[in-house]
Amino acid sequence: MAAGIELTGLTKRFGHGVTSHAAVDNIDLSVSGGEFFSLLGPSGCGKTTTLRLIAGFEEPTAGRILLDGADVSHVPPHKRNVNTVFQSYALFPFLSVFDNVAFGLKHTGVTKAEQRQRVGDALALVSMDSFASRRPSQLSGGQQQRVALARALVLNPAVLLLDEPLGALDAKLRRSLKVELKALQERVGITFIYVTHDQEEALTMSDRIAVMNAGRIAQIGTPQEVYESPADAYVADFLGAANLLQVVVAERARGAASTLKLGEVALLTSNEVPAEPGAAGQAVIRPERVRVEEHGSAGQNRVPALIDRVVYLGAATQVHLRLATGESVQAVVPNEDAAGLSQGTPVHAYLPADALRVLAGDAEPAPADAEAAVAS
Repeated sequence: MAAGIELTGLTKRFGHGVTSHAAVDNIDLSVSGGEFFSLLGPSGCGKTTTLRLIAGFEEPTAGRILLDGADVSHVPPHKRNVNTVFQSYALFPFLSVFDNVAFGLKHTGVTKAEQRQRVGDALALVSMDSFASRRPSQLSGGQQQRVALARALVLNPAVLLLDEPLGALDAKLRRSLKVELKALQERVGITFIYVTHDQEEALTMSDRIAVMNAGRIAQIGTPQEVYESPADAYVADFLGAANLLQVVVAERARGAASTLKLGEVALLTSNEVPAEPGAAGQAVIRPERVRVEEHGSAGQNRVPALIDRVVYLGAATQVHLRLATGESVQAVVPNEDAAGLSQGTPVHAYLPADALRVLAGDAEPAPADAEAAVAS
Protein backbone atom coordinates (compact mmCIF):
# COMPACT_ATOMS: atom_id res chain seq x y z
CA MET A 1 0.00 0.00 0.00
CA ALA A 2 1.27 3.48 -0.88
CA ALA A 3 2.32 5.61 2.05
CA GLY A 4 2.53 9.35 2.48
CA ILE A 5 5.65 11.16 3.65
CA GLU A 6 5.67 14.26 5.83
CA LEU A 7 8.77 16.27 6.67
CA THR A 8 8.47 18.82 9.46
CA GLY A 9 11.25 21.33 10.14
CA LEU A 10 13.72 18.84 8.69
CA THR A 11 17.33 20.01 9.07
CA LYS A 12 20.67 18.35 8.42
CA ARG A 13 23.89 20.13 9.32
CA PHE A 14 27.39 18.88 8.52
CA GLY A 15 30.48 19.98 10.45
CA HIS A 16 30.69 21.71 13.81
CA GLY A 17 30.69 25.24 15.15
CA VAL A 18 31.41 28.08 12.75
CA THR A 19 32.44 25.64 9.99
CA SER A 20 29.11 23.81 9.99
CA HIS A 21 26.62 24.27 7.16
CA ALA A 22 23.01 23.25 6.63
CA ALA A 23 22.66 20.86 3.68
CA VAL A 24 18.91 20.72 4.43
CA ASP A 25 17.58 23.82 6.15
CA ASN A 26 14.29 23.56 8.07
CA ILE A 27 12.09 22.23 5.26
CA ASP A 28 8.42 21.29 5.50
CA LEU A 29 7.04 18.94 2.89
CA SER A 30 4.04 16.65 2.50
CA VAL A 31 3.89 13.92 -0.16
CA SER A 32 0.61 12.05 -0.66
CA GLY A 33 0.41 8.28 -0.93
CA GLY A 34 0.71 7.15 -4.55
CA GLU A 35 2.20 10.44 -5.73
CA PHE A 36 5.14 10.78 -8.11
CA PHE A 37 7.03 13.59 -6.39
CA SER A 38 10.33 15.05 -7.61
CA LEU A 39 13.04 16.96 -5.78
CA LEU A 40 14.65 19.16 -8.41
CA GLY A 41 17.70 21.40 -8.23
CA PRO A 42 21.39 21.82 -9.04
CA SER A 43 24.26 20.02 -7.33
CA GLY A 44 24.57 21.02 -3.68
CA CYS A 45 20.98 22.20 -3.27
CA GLY A 46 20.13 19.50 -0.68
CA LYS A 47 17.92 17.19 -2.73
CA THR A 48 20.03 14.03 -2.33
CA THR A 49 20.58 14.71 1.38
CA THR A 50 16.80 15.00 1.79
CA LEU A 51 16.38 11.64 0.06
CA ARG A 52 19.04 10.04 2.27
CA LEU A 53 17.29 11.39 5.36
CA ILE A 54 14.02 9.78 4.24
CA ALA A 55 15.85 6.51 3.51
CA GLY A 56 17.55 6.55 6.93
CA PHE A 57 21.10 6.78 5.58
CA GLU A 58 21.50 10.11 7.39
CA GLU A 59 20.12 11.18 10.78
CA PRO A 60 18.42 14.57 10.97
CA THR A 61 19.95 17.32 13.09
CA ALA A 62 16.43 18.56 13.80
CA GLY A 63 12.87 17.96 12.63
CA ARG A 64 10.79 14.89 11.97
CA ILE A 65 10.18 12.35 9.18
CA LEU A 66 6.74 10.76 9.23
CA LEU A 67 5.98 7.67 7.14
CA ASP A 68 2.23 7.15 6.99
CA GLY A 69 1.92 9.12 10.22
CA ALA A 70 4.60 7.18 12.13
CA ASP A 71 7.77 9.01 13.19
CA VAL A 72 10.74 7.20 11.61
CA SER A 73 13.29 9.98 12.12
CA HIS A 74 15.64 7.71 14.08
CA VAL A 75 14.53 4.30 12.78
CA PRO A 76 17.31 2.30 10.99
CA PRO A 77 17.03 2.04 7.18
CA HIS A 78 16.25 -1.70 7.17
CA LYS A 79 13.26 -1.13 9.46
CA ARG A 80 11.65 1.51 7.25
CA ASN A 81 9.24 0.33 4.58
CA VAL A 82 11.11 2.23 1.88
CA ASN A 83 13.59 1.16 -0.77
CA THR A 84 16.12 3.07 -2.86
CA VAL A 85 17.27 2.88 -6.48
CA PHE A 86 20.68 4.50 -7.01
CA GLN A 87 22.26 5.98 -10.12
CA SER A 88 24.96 3.29 -10.04
CA TYR A 89 22.34 0.45 -9.82
CA ALA A 90 24.67 -1.42 -7.35
CA LEU A 91 23.97 -4.85 -8.87
CA PHE A 92 26.05 -7.84 -7.75
CA PRO A 93 28.19 -8.75 -10.81
CA PHE A 94 28.60 -12.41 -9.77
CA LEU A 95 24.85 -13.05 -9.41
CA SER A 96 22.30 -13.66 -12.14
CA VAL A 97 19.48 -11.20 -12.76
CA PHE A 98 17.11 -13.53 -10.89
CA ASP A 99 19.40 -13.80 -7.86
CA ASN A 100 20.02 -10.04 -7.82
CA VAL A 101 16.29 -9.41 -7.59
CA ALA A 102 15.79 -12.22 -5.07
CA PHE A 103 18.65 -11.11 -2.81
CA GLY A 104 16.56 -8.99 -0.46
CA LEU A 105 13.81 -11.61 -0.18
CA LYS A 106 16.18 -14.26 1.19
CA HIS A 107 16.23 -12.48 4.55
CA THR A 108 12.47 -11.98 4.85
CA GLY A 109 11.45 -15.58 5.56
CA VAL A 110 9.38 -16.15 2.41
CA THR A 111 9.23 -19.65 0.96
CA LYS A 112 11.18 -20.54 -2.18
CA ALA A 113 7.93 -20.90 -4.11
CA GLU A 114 6.79 -17.41 -3.11
CA GLN A 115 10.27 -16.09 -3.84
CA ARG A 116 10.14 -17.46 -7.39
CA GLN A 117 6.68 -16.01 -7.88
CA ARG A 118 7.53 -12.55 -6.61
CA VAL A 119 10.83 -12.34 -8.51
CA GLY A 120 9.08 -13.48 -11.70
CA ASP A 121 6.33 -10.90 -11.22
CA ALA A 122 8.86 -8.11 -10.55
CA LEU A 123 10.92 -8.97 -13.63
CA ALA A 124 7.78 -9.17 -15.78
CA LEU A 125 6.73 -5.76 -14.49
CA VAL A 126 9.91 -4.22 -15.94
CA SER A 127 9.93 -6.48 -19.04
CA MET A 128 13.07 -8.35 -17.96
CA ASP A 129 11.67 -11.84 -17.26
CA SER A 130 13.43 -13.30 -20.34
CA PHE A 131 16.82 -12.12 -18.98
CA ALA A 132 16.57 -13.87 -15.60
CA SER A 133 19.63 -16.12 -16.13
CA ARG A 134 21.99 -13.41 -17.40
CA ARG A 135 24.69 -11.60 -15.42
CA PRO A 136 24.67 -7.78 -15.14
CA SER A 137 27.72 -7.54 -17.44
CA GLN A 138 25.61 -9.07 -20.22
CA LEU A 139 23.01 -6.30 -19.98
CA SER A 140 22.83 -2.79 -21.39
CA GLY A 141 22.65 0.23 -19.08
CA GLY A 142 18.91 0.50 -19.56
CA GLN A 143 18.42 -3.19 -18.79
CA GLN A 144 20.53 -2.91 -15.63
CA GLN A 145 18.38 0.02 -14.54
CA ARG A 146 15.25 -2.11 -14.97
CA VAL A 147 16.80 -4.89 -12.86
CA ALA A 148 17.60 -2.38 -10.12
CA LEU A 149 13.97 -1.25 -10.19
CA ALA A 150 12.72 -4.85 -9.99
CA ARG A 151 15.03 -5.54 -7.03
CA ALA A 152 13.57 -2.54 -5.19
CA LEU A 153 9.95 -3.30 -6.07
CA VAL A 154 10.05 -7.02 -5.18
CA LEU A 155 10.10 -6.07 -1.48
CA ASN A 156 6.76 -4.23 -1.87
CA PRO A 157 7.96 -0.95 -0.33
CA ALA A 158 5.43 1.70 0.66
CA VAL A 159 7.74 4.37 -0.79
CA LEU A 160 10.35 4.04 -3.53
CA LEU A 161 13.20 6.55 -3.48
CA LEU A 162 15.07 7.16 -6.74
CA ASP A 163 18.38 9.01 -6.73
CA GLU A 164 18.99 10.21 -10.32
CA PRO A 165 18.44 6.65 -11.67
CA LEU A 166 18.67 7.76 -15.32
CA GLY A 167 21.78 9.92 -14.90
CA ALA A 168 24.24 7.34 -16.27
CA LEU A 169 22.25 6.67 -19.46
CA ASP A 170 22.53 8.34 -22.84
CA ALA A 171 20.01 11.02 -23.80
CA LYS A 172 17.91 8.85 -26.12
CA LEU A 173 17.57 6.06 -23.56
CA ARG A 174 16.69 8.56 -20.82
CA ARG A 175 13.84 9.92 -22.94
CA SER A 176 12.30 6.48 -23.44
CA LEU A 177 12.85 5.24 -19.88
CA LYS A 178 11.31 8.28 -18.19
CA VAL A 179 8.04 7.50 -19.98
CA GLU A 180 8.32 3.85 -18.89
CA LEU A 181 9.12 4.88 -15.31
CA LYS A 182 6.01 7.04 -14.98
CA ALA A 183 3.86 4.26 -16.49
CA LEU A 184 5.43 1.77 -14.05
CA GLN A 185 4.66 4.01 -11.07
CA GLU A 186 1.04 4.29 -12.16
CA ARG A 187 0.79 0.49 -12.47
CA VAL A 188 2.28 -0.33 -9.06
CA GLY A 189 0.55 2.63 -7.39
CA ILE A 190 3.20 3.29 -4.75
CA THR A 191 4.75 6.60 -3.75
CA PHE A 192 7.81 7.60 -5.79
CA ILE A 193 10.19 10.30 -4.57
CA TYR A 194 12.54 11.11 -7.41
CA VAL A 195 15.73 13.19 -7.21
CA THR A 196 17.01 14.86 -10.36
CA HIS A 197 18.81 17.94 -11.66
CA ASP A 198 17.18 17.46 -15.08
CA GLN A 199 14.18 19.78 -15.38
CA GLU A 200 12.81 17.88 -18.40
CA GLU A 201 12.69 14.64 -16.40
CA ALA A 202 10.89 16.35 -13.54
CA LEU A 203 8.38 18.11 -15.79
CA THR A 204 7.64 14.93 -17.77
CA MET A 205 7.09 12.46 -14.92
CA SER A 206 6.05 14.29 -11.79
CA ASP A 207 2.66 14.88 -10.26
CA ARG A 208 4.32 17.65 -8.22
CA ILE A 209 7.82 19.13 -8.00
CA ALA A 210 9.78 20.76 -5.18
CA VAL A 211 12.45 23.07 -6.59
CA MET A 212 15.31 23.30 -4.07
CA ASN A 213 17.91 26.01 -3.57
CA ALA A 214 20.65 26.08 -0.89
CA GLY A 215 18.95 23.52 1.33
CA ARG A 216 15.53 25.14 1.18
CA ILE A 217 12.43 24.64 -0.95
CA ALA A 218 11.99 27.55 -3.36
CA GLN A 219 8.63 26.38 -4.74
CA ILE A 220 6.30 23.38 -4.70
CA GLY A 221 3.67 22.81 -7.36
CA THR A 222 2.55 20.84 -10.37
CA PRO A 223 4.87 20.89 -13.39
CA GLN A 224 2.58 23.41 -15.07
CA GLU A 225 2.48 25.66 -11.98
CA VAL A 226 6.24 25.83 -11.42
CA TYR A 227 6.96 26.29 -15.13
CA GLU A 228 4.28 28.83 -15.98
CA SER A 229 4.06 30.60 -12.61
CA PRO A 230 7.57 30.53 -11.10
CA ALA A 231 7.83 31.88 -7.57
CA ASP A 232 11.01 33.84 -8.22
CA ALA A 233 13.84 34.42 -10.68
CA TYR A 234 15.75 31.36 -9.44
CA VAL A 235 12.85 28.99 -10.24
CA ALA A 236 12.12 30.73 -13.53
CA ASP A 237 15.73 30.46 -14.66
CA PHE A 238 16.27 26.88 -13.45
CA LEU A 239 13.13 25.43 -15.03
CA GLY A 240 13.92 25.83 -18.68
CA ALA A 241 14.94 28.92 -20.61
CA ALA A 242 13.48 32.16 -19.30
CA ASN A 243 13.64 35.75 -20.48
CA LEU A 244 14.02 37.99 -17.42
CA LEU A 245 13.25 41.67 -18.02
CA GLN A 246 13.91 44.59 -15.69
CA VAL A 247 10.62 46.48 -15.44
CA VAL A 248 8.92 49.14 -13.34
CA VAL A 249 5.28 48.79 -12.28
CA ALA A 250 3.49 51.79 -13.79
CA GLU A 251 -0.09 50.89 -12.94
CA ARG A 252 -1.46 48.02 -10.88
CA ALA A 253 -5.02 47.02 -11.74
CA ARG A 254 -7.17 44.38 -10.08
CA GLY A 255 -9.39 42.38 -12.41
CA ALA A 256 -7.82 44.08 -15.43
CA ALA A 257 -4.45 44.37 -17.15
CA SER A 258 -1.65 46.13 -15.27
CA THR A 259 0.90 48.35 -16.97
CA LEU A 260 4.67 47.84 -16.82
CA LYS A 261 7.44 50.02 -18.17
CA LEU A 262 10.32 48.37 -20.01
CA GLY A 263 12.56 51.35 -20.53
CA GLU A 264 10.30 53.81 -22.35
CA VAL A 265 7.99 51.08 -23.66
CA ALA A 266 4.67 50.38 -21.91
CA LEU A 267 3.67 46.71 -21.64
CA LEU A 268 0.45 45.19 -20.36
CA THR A 269 0.27 42.03 -18.24
CA SER A 270 -2.97 40.22 -17.49
CA ASN A 271 -1.33 38.32 -14.61
CA GLU A 272 -1.40 39.48 -11.00
CA VAL A 273 1.35 41.95 -10.16
CA PRO A 274 2.83 41.38 -6.65
CA ALA A 275 4.26 44.91 -6.35
CA GLU A 276 3.01 48.45 -5.88
CA PRO A 277 3.18 51.16 -8.58
CA GLY A 278 6.65 52.68 -8.81
CA ALA A 279 8.41 49.47 -7.75
CA ALA A 280 11.14 47.97 -9.93
CA GLY A 281 11.23 44.24 -10.43
CA GLN A 282 11.69 41.41 -12.88
CA ALA A 283 9.19 40.12 -15.38
CA VAL A 284 9.54 36.70 -16.98
CA ILE A 285 8.35 35.38 -20.32
CA ARG A 286 9.20 31.97 -21.78
CA PRO A 287 10.92 31.89 -25.22
CA GLU A 288 8.14 29.84 -26.78
CA ARG A 289 5.66 32.63 -25.96
CA VAL A 290 7.70 35.39 -27.66
CA ARG A 291 6.53 36.00 -31.22
CA VAL A 292 8.77 37.46 -33.91
CA GLU A 293 6.77 39.71 -36.23
CA GLU A 294 7.56 41.92 -39.20
CA HIS A 295 9.13 45.27 -38.43
CA GLY A 296 6.42 47.91 -38.11
CA SER A 297 3.78 45.55 -36.69
CA ALA A 298 1.20 47.56 -34.80
CA GLY A 299 -0.46 46.77 -31.51
CA GLN A 300 0.10 46.58 -27.77
CA ASN A 301 3.14 44.79 -26.29
CA ARG A 302 5.15 44.98 -29.49
CA VAL A 303 8.75 46.12 -29.08
CA PRO A 304 11.15 47.02 -31.94
CA ALA A 305 14.08 44.60 -32.06
CA LEU A 306 17.04 43.44 -34.11
CA ILE A 307 17.90 39.79 -34.72
CA ASP A 308 21.30 38.97 -33.18
CA ARG A 309 21.44 35.28 -34.04
CA VAL A 310 19.35 32.44 -35.48
CA VAL A 311 20.01 28.89 -34.22
CA TYR A 312 18.44 25.79 -35.77
CA LEU A 313 17.43 23.36 -32.96
CA GLY A 314 15.97 20.57 -35.08
CA ALA A 315 12.35 20.62 -33.94
CA ALA A 316 12.27 24.44 -33.83
CA THR A 317 14.41 27.53 -34.38
CA GLN A 318 15.83 29.75 -31.64
CA VAL A 319 15.98 33.46 -32.41
CA HIS A 320 18.11 35.79 -30.24
CA LEU A 321 16.73 39.34 -30.24
CA ARG A 322 18.12 42.67 -29.06
CA LEU A 323 15.18 44.87 -28.08
CA ALA A 324 15.25 48.60 -28.74
CA THR A 325 15.24 49.03 -24.94
CA GLY A 326 18.60 47.24 -24.75
CA GLU A 327 17.27 43.96 -23.31
CA SER A 328 18.18 40.61 -24.89
CA VAL A 329 15.43 37.99 -25.30
CA GLN A 330 15.15 34.60 -26.90
CA ALA A 331 12.26 33.37 -28.99
CA VAL A 332 11.61 29.78 -30.02
CA VAL A 333 9.58 29.62 -33.22
CA PRO A 334 8.40 26.81 -35.53
CA ASN A 335 10.83 26.17 -38.36
CA GLU A 336 8.27 27.18 -40.98
CA ASP A 337 7.97 30.60 -39.33
CA ALA A 338 11.75 31.09 -39.29
CA ALA A 339 12.10 31.40 -43.06
CA GLY A 340 13.53 34.82 -43.89
CA LEU A 341 14.80 35.48 -40.37
CA SER A 342 18.50 36.29 -40.38
CA GLN A 343 21.09 38.16 -38.36
CA GLY A 344 20.68 41.93 -38.54
CA THR A 345 17.03 41.88 -39.65
CA PRO A 346 14.84 44.50 -37.92
CA VAL A 347 11.65 42.98 -36.48
CA HIS A 348 9.09 43.51 -33.74
CA ALA A 349 8.94 41.23 -30.71
CA TYR A 350 5.43 40.56 -29.47
CA LEU A 351 5.25 39.81 -25.73
CA PRO A 352 1.67 38.63 -25.05
CA ALA A 353 0.07 40.08 -21.92
CA ASP A 354 -0.99 36.65 -20.61
CA ALA A 355 2.59 35.34 -20.95
CA LEU A 356 4.28 38.25 -19.15
CA ARG A 357 4.50 37.70 -15.41
CA VAL A 358 6.06 39.90 -12.71
CA LEU A 359 7.98 37.79 -10.19
CA ALA A 360 7.24 38.01 -6.50
CA GLY A 361 9.92 38.97 -4.00
CA ASP A 362 12.07 40.91 -6.44
CA ALA A 363 10.38 44.31 -6.27
CA GLU A 364 12.23 47.31 -4.86
CA PRO A 365 11.78 51.08 -5.13
CA ALA A 366 12.54 52.23 -8.63
CA PRO A 367 15.48 54.61 -9.16
CA ALA A 368 14.58 58.26 -9.61
CA ASP A 369 14.97 58.23 -13.40
CA ALA A 370 12.67 55.20 -13.67
CA GLU A 371 10.08 56.91 -11.45
CA ALA A 372 10.22 59.92 -13.70
CA ALA A 373 9.65 57.70 -16.72
CA VAL A 374 6.60 56.13 -15.08
CA ALA A 375 5.22 59.55 -14.18
CA SER A 376 5.57 60.70 -17.76
